Amino acid sequence: MISVIKPGLETSVQDWPGRIGYWEQGFPPSGPFDSWSFRLANVLVGNQPGEAGLECQFMGPTLRFERAAIIAVTGAEMNPTLDGAPLELWASHVVKAGQILALGPARKGARSYIAVAGGIDVPPVLGSRSTFHMAGIGGIEGHAIKAGQTLPVGESKSVPGRRVKPAARPTIGESRVWQIEAVRGPNDDWVDEAAHQRFVSVDWKLQARSNRTGYRLDGPEWTFTPRATNKRPEHGEHPSNVLDHGYPVGTVNLCGQTPIILVVDAPSTGGFINPYTVPSAAFWKLAQAKPNDIFKFNLVTVDQAHELRRAIDRLCTPASLE
Repeated sequence: MISVIKPGLETSVQDWPGRIGYWEQGFPPSGPFDSWSFRLANVLVGNQPGEAGLECQFMGPTLRFERAAIIAVTGAEMNPTLDGAPLELWASHVVKAGQILALGPARKGARSYIAVAGGIDVPPVLGSRSTFHMAGIGGIEGHAIKAGQTLPVGESKSVPGRRVKPAARPTIGESRVWQIEAVRGPNDDWVDEAAHQRFVSVDWKLQARSNRTGYRLDGPEWTFTPRATNKRPEHGEHPSNVLDHGYPVGTVNLCGQTPIILVVDAPSTGGFINPYTVPSAAFWKLAQAKPNDIFKFNLVTVDQAHELRRAIDRLCTPASLE
């Protein structure tokens, strides 16, 4: 139903919560990086919050609709247009057969989301339609969409003219400084107290070498406890090395002196320590950050992280529409 004229930069099919239950086999959850914006896009068009849609990063696609549809665009500001006319974000719209939706470069934020009533109807793989590029599974032939492809859409009855209340939307503005929540652990006893103090007191810059697998950060050097420097040889030579173990989604993985936040397409195991974990409620901020943005970390408890997640979940419902 939707023809791809221009694919944008790695525009991919995702669903929420992604590919759950295959982590021990090396398949990450994938799914939308900013699930808050993604779910609200689906709610706008009358879908279930997790229905498959499109994630557009940094540069959006140009799509022609081969039959009438109800759509919504949320997340980053990519100046969407319909046949050249500006299209309102955070609202549902009628698209007529033959009309063209075009998204440009991200002006505010980094990732936009396109939902279509009925959802993108591609076959699920391992329980999810989400694209996992590294394994070539899910989505359209396992990879980002390409020019000339057709995206199938399911049947649905919906109505246009819905809008998300401003108070229910994530704040994606001009600021290039992000306050990011983090929980201590699982390997917080491998870095010393001076390192813990630096983690929450300095600015960390997001490197350009970052993607849906990991966010590399520039900052000061890390210092370690005796547990990291006086260890058995099977743990490796560098203080950041440890015997291979499981990685939580969102962990701040210390690869030598480079912290890497492992996100939605990250590996499940490895041999580096993880002093902190960014909770899922903060992933929307990571998703909307651009290279050279500044991260300032704030420590929260596990209970606080759970409540932040529950607060976002409560917003991703029809009660957030006006």
